[in-house]
Amino acid sequence: MAQDDLFKKLIAHTKEYGYIFPSSEIYDGLSAVYDYGQYGVELKNNIKQFWWDAMVKMHENIVGLDSAIFMHPDIWKASGHVGAFNDPLIDNKDSKKRYRADDLVEEHIAKYQAKIDKDVEKGQTKFGDAFNKEQFLATNPNVLRNQEKINEISGRLTKALTTDNLAELKQIIVDCEIADPVTGSKNWTDVRQFNLMFETQLGSTADGASKIYLRPETAQGIFVNYLNVQKSGRMKIPFGIAQIGKAFRNEIVARQFIFRMREFEQMEMQFFVKPGTELEWFEHWKNLRIKWHKAMGLPEEKYRFHKHDKLAHYANAAFDIEFEFPFGFKELEGIHSRTDFDLKQHQEFSGKKLQFFDPESGESYIPYVVETSVGLDRTFLSILSGAYYEEEIKKENGESDMRVVLRIPPALAPIKLAVLPLIKYDEKDSIGRRYRRQDAIGTPYCITIDHDTLKDNMVTIRDRDTMIQERVLITDLNMILEEKVSMRKLLKKIF
Repeated sequence: MAQDDLFKKLIAHTKEYGYIFPSSEIYDGLSAVYDYGQYGVELKNNIKQFWWDAMVKMHENIVGLDSAIFMHPDIWKASGHVGAFNDPLIDNKDSKKRYRADDLVEEHIAKYQAKIDKDVEKGQTKFGDAFNKEQFLATNPNVLRNQEKINEISGRLTKALTTDNLAELKQIIVDCEIADPVTGSKNWTDVRQFNLMFETQLGSTADGASKIYLRPETAQGIFVNYLNVQKSGRMKIPFGIAQIGKAFRNEIVARQFIFRMREFEQMEMQFFVKPGTELEWFEHWKNLRIKWHKAMGLPEEKYRFHKHDKLAHYANAAFDIEFEFPFGFKELEGIHSRTDFDLKQHQEFSGKKLQFFDPESGESYIPYVVETSVGLDRTFLSILSGAYYEEEIKKENGESDMRVVLRIPPALAPIKLAVLPLIKYDEKDSIGRRYRRQDAIGTPYCITIDHDTLKDNMVTIRDRDTMIQERVLITDLNMILEEKVSMRKLLKKIF
């Protein structure tokens, strides 16, 4: 099945089975805003719990925080968001469609990578076990030609973004003959910057109101509370502060369902360390975070690391954890070594000292920060993308049937168990059909109570993924299910 078709089916499935609804749908909707339905909110809460347990409950030196969405406007001046929180946008004059210029270039680069991947696949098919991938990538003329193109365009893109050279960014689009994905037109405007923060007014009257912003990220709430948490909790370096919360960005090019929205939720942890130890801790959290994702049991090949060629002004190391969505590999989580930039900025703008005094060494210093920041909505989408399957099932009479199944990790599934009694009023709906509905919802186990249950105190438990059915004692159910759906089972894969 084509990936575009798969994605369309997944989106339709989430609405049909109560996971995600277009927001304000009866008023024709609101672009890039979505509501989580009865099963969606349960899955979302389970993801939050898994992250919180792994990040806070399993670490003695990490505590939680819930900071306000409204914050003093000077915070966003200190963080750089007022002056530099922009996206480079370009319009096509013929289609009137608007795009992020860097996204257009990156998607063009991805086409060259796809050619390399196709050549590798052909080589593997041709030579089988004798195929040497590393040698092939280093010597094949087609691969080398495409890799040279990738390196050239990537280098120009990185330099243009680093120097804010918008004219060069457009020139790359022109030189690469990048066309509008909708119409094929190459009639582009100049590239310009657009600030992504939502503005609002705080105050009881228009004249007395002051301009504030909906927070575009949750990290700054942690930074401005760092000293409060450290002193009230008597925290020693290294320690972390974790937070789950809403953030808001006025995305002009919001697309790909819940991957990029104007209102979204982040799960972030800022880890405060002694200067000079930050890169060691960066590697620690980079490795631990990929283990968290892989513990959910989705195919491991769907995850990969992406090293940042262009570092943010505050960072000295940065990696993304990317996931292969139906629309390609995209960022799922960022791990950044932010140095002491944030605390230094807030110390300067607020006039308050944000230094840590180490009583053992007698030193005072501004801590460095290692950040892990994962999108909750993107994690939700990665789970559904990796869990959605369409399968052909052979019946005993030789006929075949199709089933759609969500192989959501059992510990995260919205409903862990469905009890399906075989009684008279259910005869109109066969047990097989009821199994199919639970498969589509993602329920990992079904218990069937039949006419013999009252005699032998046994029920039939059916596994969603294997469809194997097993007769078990009712008294053993709690023990069996606790082992299968416990969150502890996921945590044991990490720690």
